[in-house]
Amino acid sequence: MTDFVDRIRVSVKAGAGGKGAISFRKEAHVPRGGPDGGDGGRGGSVIFRVDPGATTLSEIRFARGLHAEAGAAGKGKNRSGGAGSDLIVRLPPGTVVRDLPSGALIADLTAGAEELVAARGGRGGRGNARFASSTRQVPRIAEDGEPGEEREIELELKLIADVGLAGLPNAGKSTLLAALTRATPKIAAYPFTTLVPNLGVARLEERELVIADIPGLIEGAHRGAGLGEEFLRHIERTRLIVHVVDASSADPLADLRVVEAELAAYGHGLTELPRIVALNKLDLAEAREAEPELRDALGDRPVVAISAATGEGVVDLNKRLFAAVAPRAAVPTTVAPRRITIDRATAQWTIEREEGAFRVRGTRIEQLAAGIDWSDPDASAYFQRLLVRNGVDRELRKRGVRDGDTVRMGELELEWREAPA
Repeated sequence: MTDFVDRIRVSVKAGAGGKGAISFRKEAHVPRGGPDGGDGGRGGSVIFRVDPGATTLSEIRFARGLHAEAGAAGKGKNRSGGAGSDLIVRLPPGTVVRDLPSGALIADLTAGAEELVAARGGRGGRGNARFASSTRQVPRIAEDGEPGEEREIELELKLIADVGLAGLPNAGKSTLLAALTRATPKIAAYPFTTLVPNLGVARLEERELVIADIPGLIEGAHRGAGLGEEFLRHIERTRLIVHVVDASSADPLADLRVVEAELAAYGHGLTELPRIVALNKLDLAEAREAEPELRDALGDRPVVAISAATGEGVVDLNKRLFAAVAPRAAVPTTVAPRRITIDRATAQWTIEREEGAFRVRGTRIEQLAAGIDWSDPDASAYFQRLLVRNGVDRELRKRGVRDGDTVRMGELELEWREAPA
């Protein structure tokens, strides 16, 4: 049996783009032909894909990180490097994706045709064939591949069910779920038998309802007492709550108030959901004797008396559920996939001081700085013109760069030299 896992933290890292190539055609009687270095391949992306067949996050429970494949380097003869393979991660419907450092919501994946590009692969670097021009016929210039995106993510599963069964431990929720559906949860006559939410499908004529058995709540559950806080979120998406009460307990009304108070304290709109009270365990004399008084005390609240163990009243409860929950809108037979992407940072470059040096950060600048043949005067002159054209040269001067200062770009360290007057 697959372990039920409903919250994990994981690092995702897309593949880096491949390096562009510096290459020249080799032809007979031509000592150095034109440039023919190909571009590097795109890095693979990490993609979360909703799979209606998945019910838990257990597949990636022990993953240290989700890493996609890097793109291959470009080659001579204008051959581009191969793209890195995307990493497809299957997630169950109802998975909430958050940025771990900030806690910001990235996506709420509920539909079966949704995808989230959690980390995009880096673009491949341009080969030297891309830098040829009428004045630069032998460019020894190429680009490194762009690094893939990397982020820390929290995945949280909130079950998608039509009806949620709530109640204190040992109220009979698992037995009721088994009676209403074909689910076979673990059942025993002691508290906290259910340690994970269980799902089942109830049927009436041509309709179906998904029912979730939420593990037993106790007083203080919304603050984390017991396992309540971990499981309350699974009831957020339900459209109806069935409050299962052990009518044979010493004070069934007090039991009901405890759970009602926890639902209200948890919030998230749970108190606004319609609900039905199921007075359970009519097979016990204490429950049958208490039923009339309990009905009077509950006033006009919807009440159904049942014995989940013997099946008494279960058919009536099933009909009440289908009457209270409207049919869901029909799902089209063909659903257009919806892909969600996370916006990239818009800044082209930044400059900051670090350890007595100037650090220039910028994807394109760092790519190019790593790919240039610095022994070639034409290549270094091209890079200098790029810094001037993009305003980096001007900003460095405003920050106070002087002759002999160190300027870092990626792994490259350059010594700043002023051109002779």
